[in-house]
Amino acid sequence: MPIRQLPEDLINRIAAGEVVERPASVVKELVENAIDAGASRIVVSTAGGGKALIRIEDDGIGMDRADLELSVERHATSKLGEDDLDDIRTLGFRGEALASIGSVSDLSIASRPEGAPSGLRLEVNRSMKRPIVPQAMNRGTIVEVRNLFAAVPARLKFLKSDRAEAGAITDVVKRLAMANPEVHFVLDGADRSPANWPAQQGEGALAARLAQVMGEDFTGNAVQLGSARHGVVVAGLAGLPTYSRANTLSQFYFVNGRSVRDKVLLGAVRAAYADFIFRDRFPAIALFLAVDPAEVDVNVHPAKAELRFRDAGGVRSAVIRAIGEALEAAGYRASTTVADDVMAAFRAPETTATPPVYDRQPSARYEPAPAPSGFAGFAEPSARYEPAPEAVPTEYPLGTARAHMFDNFIVAQNGDALLLVDQHAAHERLVYERFKAQLADGPVPSQAQLIPVVIELPEEDCSRLEEAAPALERLGLYLERFGPRAIAVRETPGLLGQTDIHGLIQDIADGLAEWDSSAALGDRLDAIIARIACHGSVRSGRRLRLDEMNALLRDMEATPHSGQCIHGRPTYVELKKSDIERLFGRTR
Repeated sequence: MPIRQLPEDLINRIAAGEVVERPASVVKELVENAIDAGASRIVVSTAGGGKALIRIEDDGIGMDRADLELSVERHATSKLGEDDLDDIRTLGFRGEALASIGSVSDLSIASRPEGAPSGLRLEVNRSMKRPIVPQAMNRGTIVEVRNLFAAVPARLKFLKSDRAEAGAITDVVKRLAMANPEVHFVLDGADRSPANWPAQQGEGALAARLAQVMGEDFTGNAVQLGSARHGVVVAGLAGLPTYSRANTLSQFYFVNGRSVRDKVLLGAVRAAYADFIFRDRFPAIALFLAVDPAEVDVNVHPAKAELRFRDAGGVRSAVIRAIGEALEAAGYRASTTVADDVMAAFRAPETTATPPVYDRQPSARYEPAPAPSGFAGFAEPSARYEPAPEAVPTEYPLGTARAHMFDNFIVAQNGDALLLVDQHAAHERLVYERFKAQLADGPVPSQAQLIPVVIELPEEDCSRLEEAAPALERLGLYLERFGPRAIAVRETPGLLGQTDIHGLIQDIADGLAEWDSSAALGDRLDAIIARIACHGSVRSGRRLRLDEMNALLRDMEATPHSGQCIHGRPTYVELKKSDIERLFGRTR
């Protein structure tokens, strides 16, 4: 078959296959154009999931007749001033969006620049341009896309339901609104619930916009990011570790104002939260990066959803550092949703249909009844009350210890709340952070055993431990092979004090077997430290004295990340006085 030049309409339809994947792709291209045109208000209206109608109205700079004529031509753009693909400072530059959209739909563009007597309207019906006609309108641009893919039935049948396509459009507009808090966004149509996000200005504009889009629940349980490293400026909000999700739908990434999907950023966030969250849970985060345009290539994906960093390692380091510093500054803080979960777990006791009959004879005297069996714990020795010292509860954020329950939970009170603290989980985090701090200064101090502790293990476990022994010495754990099926432990980390050495070594052996590569032990030190910290923490079942409980609370207040244990669970729950009153149906 001889080579031939393809007709213009077919070229446009091929380009449309790259740029216009679905109605949401059209919305993205058109709203980005409106933002680049300096719009302060953008209204997005849809019908039929965007297949029947997409209408974008903005109050940007508008276009004159010459620009309007060129806007629907291929490879025509106003977004590359010097033809420099390494210096892209706008959201779009390909110059194919309108031409591609016009090839697979009925497209109309009406625009009026400042000072023009009236607007002008251009129609493109499946690549066929119509003459430009006048149209009365305010300054700005109105783009309407009707009957999307009507001439390409093969593409149309692969689209999802109207509801699903409308949801994809909402997600696109949501991301664009998050990246542009100074723009007022309105999203409406017969196929959706309307959204109205007024413009935000000033220092707190980004947080206010994130509250509009992601909800005040997120912003109330997140820490602010703000740092510059390796030429990368990192901003946004990162959710507390205890405010986690079952998927990544609450993770949003932006580079130079552009919403992206990038493995470097995903991996950096995962690494930053590795110490604080379960592997099957995901943090909520809105991450905004500002990078020199010459250091990032945005031309690696037709829809501009992916990019490539010139210094990926520097970007990763900057993100991990920014999140780490913000979480460390949060200290012992845990998310308010923990208390919400506790409130939801409470249930009022069921009442009987027939009220009990009381003896109302005048001679009857009140006698206190024994604690009912349903309130297990309060009638048992494990729920022990100890009078607290006369300290003002408001002196400390985590309050003053009031009681010890079930041999594991500290009951404390501050100025306006009751707190329940899991002593094992809290102390586990404290030991872990101290361990890491000591390791940062060099090998962890150790204490020698009077007599080496010999532990019998399967031969393969002994071999793994023997191979890992040099790395373990950095953690203050000195051991050596003691025959084919035994390990002798000569020194243990000083932080641990008296600990279950057998359980500790078995736990580390299990970890080495799970990872199945001692060569990777250097990358697993945090996991090893976590296992050691678990064995060095105050165990459940140990009763604490009042001074020990208060000392633990003070240590938590002074230790970063103490609001969650090393497995991602909360270490304490705070119930405000108003929450407790609500449990009993009391209102102010």
